[in-house]
Amino acid sequence: MRFYVELVTDSNKELVLPIQYNYFIQSALYRSLDQDFASFLHEQGYESGGRKFKLFTFSRLMGRFQINKDTIAFKPPVKLVVSSPVNEFCQSLINGLLAKEAFQLEKNYLRVESVRVENPGVNGETLKMRLLSPVVAYSTLLRPEGTKYTCYFQPGENEFARLINENLRNKYEALYDKNTPEVSVDIKPLRQPRLHVMRYKGIVIKGYSAPLELKGPKPLLQLALDAGLGSKNSMGFGCGELTGAG
Repeated sequence: MRFYVELVTDSNKELVLPIQYNYFIQSALYRSLDQDFASFLHEQGYESGGRKFKLFTFSRLMGRFQINKDTIAFKPPVKLVVSSPVNEFCQSLINGLLAKEAFQLEKNYLRVESVRVENPGVNGETLKMRLLSPVVAYSTLLRPEGTKYTCYFQPGENEFARLINENLRNKYEALYDKNTPEVSVDIKPLRQPRLHVMRYKGIVIKGYSAPLELKGPKPLLQLALDAGLGSKNSMGFGCGELTGAG
C-alpha cells in the first residue's frame, strides 16, 4: 500500500530545507506512527538472514524547487510518496497523518492537505518501475591492509543484481516467515543510470536512478514495489512507482 501525501505551509511560504533532507522526512514519519509501533520498528524491525528491515520506503519531495548552495527551497504544495507492505505500518501512518496538527520537517511545520491511498498490484511476472528515490546496492569489503571500504554498484552490473535479489529474499522471509520463490528477479535499466551522491546524518551514500524493467516471481516484484528496491529503504532510498507491465 502507498500514500501520496500533499503538504502545504502556512501562508504558502517557501519550504526551505538542507539539501540532504532524508533524515528529517524519516523522523517526521516515525513521529506520525503510534509510539509503541514506532519504537518496535526503530529498535527491532523485521529480521531475516541476520539483518533487520523496517519494510517501508519513501520518495524524494516532489514539487517546484530552487537550490541555493546548501539548501533547497520548495514552493508549496510539495508531495511525498510513502509505501509499505505492512498493514500495521499503513494503518498507524494514516491515522497519524490525519490526526496530527503538523508534519514537522526540520524547523518547518507543514499541514497535511490531502492523502491519497493506492494499492498498486503486480499482475504478471514483468513490471516497469520509475524510481522516486535512488536505489542503493553495496558491499563492505576489506583492503589488503585490513581496512574496510564500501563499494556501490549500479543497475546493469551483475553484483547489483545479486545484491538486490539477496535483499529481496531476506525481506520476503522477514515479512512472511517462509522461504522465497526459487527463481531470481532479472533487473534491466532502460537508460543509463544516473549517480546520486547523498549524505544521511553525515554518512555518504551512493545511489542510482533510472527507469527499470524487472522480471521474476510476482511475489518478489510486488515486494520490490511495496517495500522498496535495494538497501536503506527506510532512509528514503529505492522507492519506485509502477509505470507498466512490460
